[in-house]
Amino acid sequence: MTTNNNDMFADAARDVLADQCTPQVVRAIEAGGRGAAATTALWEQLESTGLADALLSEDDGGAGLGLAQVFGVLEQCGAHALPLPLGETLVARALLAQAGVARPAGSIALARGERLSDGGVRCALVRTGQVAQSVLVQAGGEWRLLGTEGAQAAPQALALDAALAWSATQVQAAPGVAVDAALDVRTLQAAVVAAQMAGALKAVFDRTLQYANERQQFGRPIGKFQAIQHQLAVMSEHVFAARMAAQLGCSAGHGGRGVLPDRLRVATAKARCSEAALVVSELAHAIHGAIGFTEEYDLQLFTRRLHAWRQTAGSEAYWHGVAGEALLAHRGMTLDIVRRITDVETAT
Repeated sequence: MTTNNNDMFADAARDVLADQCTPQVVRAIEAGGRGAAATTALWEQLESTGLADALLSEDDGGAGLGLAQVFGVLEQCGAHALPLPLGETLVARALLAQAGVARPAGSIALARGERLSDGGVRCALVRTGQVAQSVLVQAGGEWRLLGTEGAQAAPQALALDAALAWSATQVQAAPGVAVDAALDVRTLQAAVVAAQMAGALKAVFDRTLQYANERQQFGRPIGKFQAIQHQLAVMSEHVFAARMAAQLGCSAGHGGRGVLPDRLRVATAKARCSEAALVVSELAHAIHGAIGFTEEYDLQLFTRRLHAWRQTAGSEAYWHGVAGEALLAHRGMTLDIVRRITDVETAT
C-alpha cells in the first residue's frame, strides 16, 4: 500500500468528519448517548465510508492496511473530537477477524477488566462506554467480546464514559477471542489514543493561533505580543514532537505492517503525547482566557478529551516506567534502543 493510498484514507476521514462531526453533533451525542439520533446517524456515515474495516484483509472486505497506514485516520478522529470509538473499532475488528470471531454490528470499545468471584466481569472505566455497542475486554488472562446492552452501567466523569459490569451468564454467552498472548490491551489502546491525541493537539494549537491573530488588545492582535508568541512557540514544539512520537507508536517495526504495535514505541508515543496534553491545554486556555472554559466555546471539547486521554491506558508516568525498565534490562548502548524505536521501514 503506497503512501498516497494512506493519505487517501486520511483525506476520506477528514472529509466525512468535517462535514458530519461538527461541534454541534459532538454536543448532541454527549447529551444523548447511545440512543441519540445523532449517534446513529454519525456512525452510519462512518460505516458507509469503509473506514471501520480498513485494517481487515481484502478477503474480509477491508483494505488490508496496517496500524501505521491508518495513523492519519486516527489523527483525524482526534482533530474533530469524534465522540465515537472509530479507532478502537478498527483494531477490534481486525483482532476479531484474525481470531475467526464474527464481527458484531456497530462500534466496539477496548477495555481492561477484572473477573469477579461469581464469574462476572467488571470494567472500572470504558471510554465511550455510553455509546459503544460492544466492548472487547481483556480480563483474567482472556479476551471476551461483550455487548453493552444489558450490562450494568455507572456514569464516569466524561459524559460518554462508563463503568460496565456483566454477569457470569452474560460472560459465558459471549464469544472468547484468541489474541496473541503477548498483546496487552493497554498497549493497543495507548497506540490508538496517542494518534488521536496528536490530532486533538494540532486542533487546539490551530484554534489558539487563530484566536491570537484575531483577538485585539491595545489596538493590535494579542499574537503580536512577545509573551503570547513565546507561549505559541512552546505549544508548537509540543504539538509537532507529539505527532512524530504518535506516528512511531503506530509502527509495528516490520515494514510498518500489522495490527500489533511495538510496546516500547507505544511507551514513547503515549508518554510524549500525555506530556504535551498538559502543556498545550494549559497554554491554550491561558491565551484564550475565561472564554475557553465556557460550555458554548468549542476549545473545551478538545482540551477535555486531551485530559481524559492523558490518563487512558496509562499516563506518562506509567509509560516512562515501561521505557525505564526496557533501558535497565538492555545490556548494550542506550543509543541502540533509541535506534530501535526510531528506525522505521517504509511500507510499500
